[in-house]
Amino acid sequence: MKDRPLPAEFELIERFFAPLAKDYPGALALADDGALIELDPGHRLVVTTDVLVAGVHFPAADPPESIARKLLRVNLSDLAAMGAEPLAYLLALALAKDTPSSWLEGFVRGLGTDYAEFAIPLVGGDTVATTGPMTLTLTALGKVAEGSALMRSAAKAGDAIFVSGCIGDGALGLMALEGRAGELAAAHRDYVIDRYRLPRPRLALGQRLVGLAHGVIDVSDGLIADLGHICQTSRLGAKIEGASLPLSDAARAALADDPGLLATLVTGGDDYELLFTIAPEARGSVGEISHDLGLALTPIGSMCEGSGVTIVDGIGLEDVLEASGYRHF
Repeated sequence: MKDRPLPAEFELIERFFAPLAKDYPGALALADDGALIELDPGHRLVVTTDVLVAGVHFPAADPPESIARKLLRVNLSDLAAMGAEPLAYLLALALAKDTPSSWLEGFVRGLGTDYAEFAIPLVGGDTVATTGPMTLTLTALGKVAEGSALMRSAAKAGDAIFVSGCIGDGALGLMALEGRAGELAAAHRDYVIDRYRLPRPRLALGQRLVGLAHGVIDVSDGLIADLGHICQTSRLGAKIEGASLPLSDAARAALADDPGLLATLVTGGDDYELLFTIAPEARGSVGEISHDLGLALTPIGSMCEGSGVTIVDGIGLEDVLEASGYRHF
């Protein structure tokens, strides 16, 4: 059966996207010039935007369901890094004129799946046709109690540095999709591809870190680069214990075959874990949060006077510390 072309704009909105807004009255059924967002007294609105471009941020052949979910989740990860509770999102799509309806149906299914998990409604956006690569933009809105937002710039000298989950799986997943990950076992290959395509935004962790953590960032550009952002905005340095870096079984297996991959794992990005600093005396609270959430929170070093990131044991990473991590330009 021949796939149908995309309908005209307003029919497209009504058919595909209005159902994603049906439970939020302020979205006005996506039929007006804007949305109405209510905020409780004493809260601040948190706004974050990410753009994903086909062939740059995701393989164009990826399933539309996973593209949609990644687009939403990378924004939710930004909200998590500020300790925010998700409220709603706006979506802007630049699609080729010959994009089939079945692609958009899969894309909307992915958003619907994550709506069921995160209860964040669509409240507006835009769609246009393009002759360039598919470009997808999502703006997520969240709220946080006034004066309690987590920020990159609040780290203190002497703070312990923690990271959630494992690092390097996102970069390894992209390598696997591109046939550059060596002889990974099938189970390991499937695992890292899933980690690349489907980030796990640490929303519950971010909200638990409010009032406890000092500097916080999500690991999107790579552990070294993102820790460097905390250093820069907090005007401090950081020392990492290289042997403490948390790696998955899949990453360790890949490293056993190619030790040179270690630099890629700590600079490649797409992990979407939370990297945060806390006062040393608060380590016990971190342990409680880890237990409650069933999520590994690993100490990897400390903040110090100075600037930049230093690896304090010799594991062959010193040569990646200059200009490391993903760069948008």
